[in-house]
Amino acid sequence: MNIYVGNLNYAVTEDELRNLFQEYGAVSSARVIFDRMTQRSKGFAFVEMPDDSEANNAIDALNGTEFMGRSMKVNQARERR
Repeated sequence: MNIYVGNLNYAVTEDELRNLFQEYGAVSSARVIFDRMTQRSKGFAFVEMPDDSEANNAIDALNGTEFMGRSMKVNQARERR
């Protein structure tokens, strides 16, 4: 399952995000999205978890929680249009 993680602290690294989600199960990838021009974080990321039940547990547990001073928004990612 692809998970959207929003309202992230701009200093969050992919390793920190992966470690946070690994508490709930296996993580295939964690990608922080960067602005192409400035190379600064845009404040959101995507985490891939192969097991849907583990992913749903992570979403339920982490949505609205504070991480590095910001309250995260965590939900299942929607398809791009």
